[in-house]
Amino acid sequence: MKIAIGGKGGVGKSTVSALLSIYGASNGYQVTAIDADPDMNLSSCLGVEGDVVPLVEMEDLITERAGGGGMVKLNPSVSDIPNKFYEESNRVKLMVFGSVWAGGSGCTCPENAFLRELLAHLILERDEVVIADMEAGIEHLGRGTGKGLDALLVVVEADMRSIKTKSRIQKLARDIGIDTVLPVCNKVRGKEEREFLLGALDEEPLGFIPHSIEVRKRSRLGERVPLSHDNVSESVAGIWDGLRRRLG
Repeated sequence: MKIAIGGKGGVGKSTVSALLSIYGASNGYQVTAIDADPDMNLSSCLGVEGDVVPLVEMEDLITERAGGGGMVKLNPSVSDIPNKFYEESNRVKLMVFGSVWAGGSGCTCPENAFLRELLAHLILERDEVVIADMEAGIEHLGRGTGKGLDALLVVVEADMRSIKTKSRIQKLARDIGIDTVLPVCNKVRGKEEREFLLGALDEEPLGFIPHSIEVRKRSRLGERVPLSHDNVSESVAGIWDGLRRRLG
């Protein structure tokens, strides 16, 4: 199962990515979580201690694989990278990419070539569950990589701005061949917000994750987000099972 997670900044993409990763690993799946968001919050949400050096800052590695000094290898060798450069916490393997994504600017710098090839390798050629925490846009997902995704989950909250962002991301996703785009509602406070989201979205959400004071507290402190509070575990389990049903 290969999933990317996007959405407006601040809706809790990293939290949702971590919750799904922790749930999958605790239920026996091999999970690789990718932090492809420039804010790089996924490591703390997963409970990884200390600072993680992002791959984009490993200059010697980038030069070795993708070139330098004006010479760029557009298809660098990356197949061994996932088994060497990762952190592990609670049985989840984490790879932190860092920020260099050039969007639609056509950047062919070595860092960009390396990360794009690595992301494509993880999505198209690896057997484990891959959950990628993306930045707000999805421009760095190419057509081939997009077609390899099983689903793009767009995190929304009870706010029209996040829902408008979901609509924009959905249109971009279709352009690069992502057929399954599903909203996930996060930080939902009670029946009123649930009904607002059901009315504002143009499709049935994959699930609703309730607002949790404990999750918010742990996230604020830079600690591992917990599954075991405020019915969060049941909600995440429902999203996971819903994905399995949708994806066959």
